[in-house]
Amino acid sequence: MLRCWQQRDVCVFDSDLVVRKIYDGGSACLKAVAAQFGADIINTDQSLNRPLLAQRAFADPESTRALNELVHPFVMAEMLKTIKRERPEVLICDAPQLFESNLDVLCDVIVSVVAEEETRIKRICRRDGLTEQQARQRVSAQFDEAFFRAHSDHVLENNSDESQLLHKAEAIAQVIF
Repeated sequence: MLRCWQQRDVCVFDSDLVVRKIYDGGSACLKAVAAQFGADIINTDQSLNRPLLAQRAFADPESTRALNELVHPFVMAEMLKTIKRERPEVLICDAPQLFESNLDVLCDVIVSVVAEEETRIKRICRRDGLTEQQARQRVSAQFDEAFFRAHSDHVLENNSDESQLLHKAEAIAQVIF
């Protein structure tokens, strides 16, 4: 969907890329996360040991909440910097944790992409190289589909192939832009 909309004259804020940036070695965010989850989540090259952090952060709801409370203010600050720097007429915020980070309060229109749970599990396993149990643990830490349907202006169902998703995204873009 993002690729479809990036072809338009819009500013894109990719929160996943921002999170990778704010985890850069020596960053304040990385230090805060290490203080909460253990110094050993920082590799010898000062990069984040993502699998170890995930193991600890998704172990229980309190740990997930703690991680979100540490990271989300950094993401929000980066989004506000982007808005101030770019002054976009339209800003697309690709943020899997949009609601959890409260970035939704800055949005005029919210489009959510949903998929059946089993489809999501398979995709997460394939994309991230996780076991089914690890993927289920991550999915259980997320809002369910009903939440997104209730809190979004538009919902794209992504249970089929990419071409169908892109077609649906283009139809929504025609309405929004």
